[in-house]
Amino acid sequence: MLSSVPSRFDNKNRTNDAQTLRTLNTFAVDLISIPSVEDLFWYVAQNVVGRLNFVDCVIYQADENQTELTQVSAWGEKNPFGRNIVNPLVIPFGRGITGKVAQGRKAIIIGDLLKDQNYISDTQPARSEICVPLISGGRVVGVIDSEHPMPDAFGDAELEVLSTVAAMTSAKLELLAATDRANRQYHDLVESHARLTNEINNRKALEAKLYEARKHEAIGRLTGRFAHEFNNLLTVIAGNLEFLEIDGVTPEGLDTLRNAKAASEQGAQLIRDMLSFAQRTRLSPQLVDINARVTAFCDKGNGGWAAQADLDLGADIWPVYVDPEALENALYHLVSNASDSMPEGGRLRIVTANFLNSMADRNASPSDLLPGRYVRLSITDQGVGIPEDRLAQIFDPFYTSKAVGAGTGLGLSIVFGFMRQSMGAVAVTSNVGQGSTFDLYFPVCEAP
Repeated sequence: MLSSVPSRFDNKNRTNDAQTLRTLNTFAVDLISIPSVEDLFWYVAQNVVGRLNFVDCVIYQADENQTELTQVSAWGEKNPFGRNIVNPLVIPFGRGITGKVAQGRKAIIIGDLLKDQNYISDTQPARSEICVPLISGGRVVGVIDSEHPMPDAFGDAELEVLSTVAAMTSAKLELLAATDRANRQYHDLVESHARLTNEINNRKALEAKLYEARKHEAIGRLTGRFAHEFNNLLTVIAGNLEFLEIDGVTPEGLDTLRNAKAASEQGAQLIRDMLSFAQRTRLSPQLVDINARVTAFCDKGNGGWAAQADLDLGADIWPVYVDPEALENALYHLVSNASDSMPEGGRLRIVTANFLNSMADRNASPSDLLPGRYVRLSITDQGVGIPEDRLAQIFDPFYTSKAVGAGTGLGLSIVFGFMRQSMGAVAVTSNVGQGSTFDLYFPVCEAP
């Protein structure tokens, strides 16, 4: 119900139009920089309504379900604690004057609260009340309420001023809501972009692994077929050389025959190496104590590298099921490669340790290593290291960084094929100028 009594703005205590305009203009300018809904409500209560000659002001905020109002800011005697609300008042929609305004979405002026049955008496009873809704985005978001100890204290002028304040406040609330939605959308977009980038990187990594696996499979098939065919030819050549030796040759031709036989034996070894990479070598696995095999291998000291080696063999190493001769051959190629990478000298370090590969520790092991128990054999050198762009090539057959004639390029390929055929894996980490580490993972299992 709207009162038709004269406004307090018409008597000697009313705020003049100039002061009202200055307050509203200041409010309009300050609205731009108010950062949050909480700051807005306190600003309106203290710096706007509080300067327009209203005795007090209470602002209520509506909940998302549009069922109740909660006191969020106040000014005057009802707010003696600065910017803190102690025991904020909660009013259901439809209850009391503020609840009626929230439910009906229309402003109300009460000339005499003692005659209004909706009035909820406070600790300090008032006689007049003006209440204006805050509407944003088609929803009631709150209520601005002011009381006065004298009857008929509010009129059309106060209603117009408070409605203007409510409209400006509602507009800012819509802007804050839009900004919040934009921030959430931007945050969601950033998260989506991060997820998409991660998925793309994972897909590229999987594609690279698939390409590498297919490449090794294709090279292995080609190598195996070539080795098989070449072995047939080499068998014929070696057989004819034996026949020539039986038939007898001149002393001059004997050296030529021996050179031919030596080349034939080297070709046979090359074929065996190629078959090892192609995972077509016939292995004879048995239960092996890795520590004992490493110690025995180092005691032989083939190639003079043994004096460079430091052993760090773990205790209670699990037994593994592997071909001991193939293991020794892999060790030979790895330590020879490590020794060659240290032309100016350095130390080799050979380490054994039990290794449990779980889903939680996948980053600490090769990605193609299945979960389970393994024995890890690590060989570390202090050599020149391997550039990152060449790490993916070092297991390719016939790839070598050595001078022409200094090696076949099959050493690491043999290790790769042996570990794959033994159901294990090999991994390498390297830093240029600091050295490299080759890790062999042997699965732990019982002999059949």
